[in-house]
Amino acid sequence: MSTDRLSLIFSALADPTRRAILARLAEGEATVNQLAEPFDISLPAVSRHLKVLETAGLITRSRNAQWRSSKLEAAPLREAAEYMDKYRRFWDVSFSRLDAHLRTIQQVPKNQEPGNEHATEHH
Repeated sequence: MSTDRLSLIFSALADPTRRAILARLAEGEATVNQLAEPFDISLPAVSRHLKVLETAGLITRSRNAQWRSSKLEAAPLREAAEYMDKYRRFWDVSFSRLDAHLRTIQQVPKNQEPGNEHATEHH
């Protein structure tokens, strides 16, 4: 069963360690040792995280002599952001409508609010 590209991207981004690795790679290329420094995990564990990021297309890995460095690839992040942007627009419109509705009901005098039809009647 093949997994679609967005599923791979979001799955990779779901892990906080992988997000931290991407944040570090946004500053520039780094080796596995450099990427492992801030974490209390083994080098093989960092390598497994890098493999997930590489499979998702979020990083590329290269080898120079004995050093293997990783580099951030921005295109998949843009793809994920564009996907999420569709839903951001949906929520922006929904919140705008809710805001307009709340302003409307805040302007209605208390004695005219639904449920207060008899508020001005005297018994």
